[in-house]
Amino acid sequence: MRKSCIWWAALLTLAASIGFVTPSHAISGSVRVTIAKAGLLVGAGGGKGVLTFRHRNYPFTVQGLSLGLTAGASVNKLVGRADYINELSDFSGSYGVVGGGAALLGGVGGVQLKNDKGVIITLQGPKGGVEVSANRTWVVIKLDQTRSTPD
Repeated sequence: MRKSCIWWAALLTLAASIGFVTPSHAISGSVRVTIAKAGLLVGAGGGKGVLTFRHRNYPFTVQGLSLGLTAGASVNKLVGRADYINELSDFSGSYGVVGGGAALLGGVGGVQLKNDKGVIITLQGPKGGVEVSANRTWVVIKLDQTRSTPD
């Protein structure tokens, strides 16, 4: 009898605590981007993409610079998601990433970026070209809100 009272008390406490949890207002969006990059020790790249957020498509540009071991050139067609977006303007900004990769004519690439507003972009997809890299990369994303289209 005593054990059942403890279980009921625990269940009621759990049910009551669920009412105090506040939902997160951060929203995720899907991302598609094509990036071309090249380098020898210092790498540079750029590209274009689309963020789908709240049933609208927003084009954006990407520019990046990497320092470390970089040799070769590649084209990456990546898809993924952007998490922890509170406002659309949170997506634009500077992102940092430490990583590496390799491609010999073709392969698969993946990256996770984070900006100072807490937005995390996780991308993956095919990579074409010849490249070896292990570096620190800085990426600047500029969102063009004036050219949005319905999803």
